[in-house]
Amino acid sequence: MEMQFGIYLNTKGKEVLRVNSPYWIPKGDEWVYLTPDVNMTLVKIRELARERGLVDKPSEIAWGDFPRDVR
Repeated sequence: MEMQFGIYLNTKGKEVLRVNSPYWIPKGDEWVYLTPDVNMTLVKIRELARERGLVDKPSEIAWGDFPRDVR
């Protein structure tokens, strides 16, 4: 995956992360790059995920946390 800042969705864990630093870019098939807009609200993120058919229940999407080794 090419390094891109923005909002990423973990489709398995239904969590989103705001990535605006090169220190950690999500890897793996479960991470989907949603938008370059790092200021997008959770409501809009859920709408986008629903529109793109990425999760069954967009209301379950919540903000995630970076792995401990990155904080």
